[in-house]
Amino acid sequence: MANGLQGKVGKPAFLEDWITTITPLTAGESAFKVTFDYDKEVGQPGAFIIRNNHHSEFYLRTLTLEDVPGHGRIHFVCNSWVYPADKYDTDRVFFTNQTCLPSETPGPLRRYRERELVNLRGDGTGELKEWDRVYDYAYYNDLGNPDRDPKYARPVLGGSVEYPYPRRGRTGRPPSETDPNTEGRLPLLMSLNIYVPRDERFGHIKMSDFLAYALKALVQFLLPEFEALCDSTPNEFDSFQDVFDLYEGFKVPDGPLLDKIKENIPLEMLKELVRTDGEGLFKFPTPQVIKEMLEFPPESKLDPEVYGNQNSSITKEHIENHLDGLTINKALEKKRLFILDHHDTLMPYLRRINTTSTKTYASRTVLFLKDDGTLKPLAIELSLPHPDGDKFGAVSKVYTPAEHGVEGSIWQLAKAYAAVNDSGHHQLLSHWLNTHAVIEPFVIATNRQLSVLHPINKLLDPHVRDTMNINALARQILINAGGVVESTVCPSKYAMEMSSVVYKNWVFTEQALPADLINRGMAEKDSDAPHGLRLVLDDYPYAVDGLEIWSAIETWVEDYCSFYYKTDEMVEKDSELQSWWKELREEGHGDKKDEPWWPKLNTVKELIDTCTIIIWVASALHAVVNFGQYPYAGFLPNRPTISRRFMPEEGTPEYEELKSNPEKAFLKTITAQLQTLFGISLIEILSRHSSDEVYLGQRDTPEWTQDATPLKAFEKFGRKLADIEENIIKRNGDERFKNRVGPVNMPYTLLYPTSEGGLTGKGITNSVSI
Repeated sequence: MANGLQGKVGKPAFLEDWITTITPLTAGESAFKVTFDYDKEVGQPGAFIIRNNHHSEFYLRTLTLEDVPGHGRIHFVCNSWVYPADKYDTDRVFFTNQTCLPSETPGPLRRYRERELVNLRGDGTGELKEWDRVYDYAYYNDLGNPDRDPKYARPVLGGSVEYPYPRRGRTGRPPSETDPNTEGRLPLLMSLNIYVPRDERFGHIKMSDFLAYALKALVQFLLPEFEALCDSTPNEFDSFQDVFDLYEGFKVPDGPLLDKIKENIPLEMLKELVRTDGEGLFKFPTPQVIKEMLEFPPESKLDPEVYGNQNSSITKEHIENHLDGLTINKALEKKRLFILDHHDTLMPYLRRINTTSTKTYASRTVLFLKDDGTLKPLAIELSLPHPDGDKFGAVSKVYTPAEHGVEGSIWQLAKAYAAVNDSGHHQLLSHWLNTHAVIEPFVIATNRQLSVLHPINKLLDPHVRDTMNINALARQILINAGGVVESTVCPSKYAMEMSSVVYKNWVFTEQALPADLINRGMAEKDSDAPHGLRLVLDDYPYAVDGLEIWSAIETWVEDYCSFYYKTDEMVEKDSELQSWWKELREEGHGDKKDEPWWPKLNTVKELIDTCTIIIWVASALHAVVNFGQYPYAGFLPNRPTISRRFMPEEGTPEYEELKSNPEKAFLKTITAQLQTLFGISLIEILSRHSSDEVYLGQRDTPEWTQDATPLKAFEKFGRKLADIEENIIKRNGDERFKNRVGPVNMPYTLLYPTSEGGLTGKGITNSVSI
């Protein structure tokens, strides 16, 4: 199909000889020869139409035209499944790997460009099938399963003031029988068939089979093997040694089912199911939630009309003797006090959460920055709703560090309750909400509104891969009612509902790393400092490494966007770009469409800032919160995820047990039952890299564009990331930076850009892909 004004379509051609001489083909790929008749009037081919007259689909990776008169070699990057022609209303069309704005597209090609986007949007009706290439929006109305049992009913997330939420990909399944607002669910065994556009599914090596088999088959069929590991009390640990034995002695039992699993799970994912080192230190805290303390005592932002007095009960007597000679005011002034505050997030739900098997508290943890640059906990406040009603405020108790006797055991429990809160916050908010959920609307809008010819589509393409697939599987088996997440984190059945309430405070522009650090009081603007920010903690690995990665992404995006957009007017008049941004705000994040903080996207600077945030969240931020779960949280007594009874009170049998057998009391109070331990172990498996992973600074094809300047800028980006890897290694070897390795000498590598396959605790994947 020509770029010329005639828009001429050439004569049909057919697959010929099977080429076996091309070497770089991977397993399962074939190369075929096609001969096209060339007509001089056609000019330079700009697209080709393909029709599959076979009875099954095939995956089309590339088409390369050799020896085109006057043009030489022309390359088409396709990377798409092509189904039999009777599955489509219009023929499939693929464009050359040229990049052009809508206004620069030759007239005849523009029609094909526009028609392709119309096809991808669909018409918003009907149940979508695997061959449909439709990207559309829906509320999270598919998490509950009221047809199974009323206890599995869940509120619709999205589309209301009470429960706002980002949109997900539409499947169009019919509603459940018992609730017309809830979408019917697929049977568990059909989980892999949940609709996402076929090109969004995991590739063969990524093995989406692994997700389903690991989560459904292993949980259902291996639990008896785990239960047998604890001898005296089934489903309970009697001592820490029981826990260590579980981690060190796990064997996958034999049998036909497990043979099938072994066939389908990549080898590196089977090598270690659970971690074997015995790190037993409580690590404070996940790096994205710690804040500078600005006032003492900490104050609540909850409405006192509804919740009464929720301000902290921590007093200066609790902490002032542990501030290395400073007064509280002096410590605040010198920015030496920090807080891990989960109080306001949990308190509104706590009364309901504690009606489930979970028994927990809302927590605040106060930390002090020591002279050596490390943090030490000073006090932990655990709070419950008032028994007479919410308006009477919180009932709180403050615990301070102790090492010996029953006081030492109580301090260990207080830290564990704080860790339970932090684990839930991490999994639901830092991980699921702030990366997986908020990015999916960008994936959908990019495919619906930006042609594959569009420069911003080409920029974002590697960062929107696989996200719809992993999120669809998550809705089916992880975050659904009664799913793994509800079983393994403390908010239990209220987990997703609580994440919706937290989304009310989500601000797109605050997802930028510099803005996030400033908001949490962890950095201040300083034009003389690297990246324009001065960190409050010099030895803050997440911020130090993160700012280098952020800056590299920002420079790359600036180099790229500046090549295609020479003026602000070009941004403003780009019809596809403006449709993309409008739909993203009004549909994808439609519950926040009226927020004043959305960039207008009228300038090149706003475009650069916006794309930098999208890439940062999809790649580096997700890498930090996902691939670090296993090394930092894999040992459950160190990082418990649920608590099953309250702090033992003096004069009770539980308190006596805490005195006589503190290990057993700790495990009965805190550490997850075997089901939970196993569920978390499976989630940790998902923190592994498959062997075909594509990392930040890499592309799956070197010919993703034919424009030389962006290709050179991308090479520069790759070199910068390699330099950052060297910087991280150097910093990790510098004994001045105690927080980079910790007391167990485990280097901080979560923002190390590349990795090998498997469980490595490093590697920034391009997208939210697992």
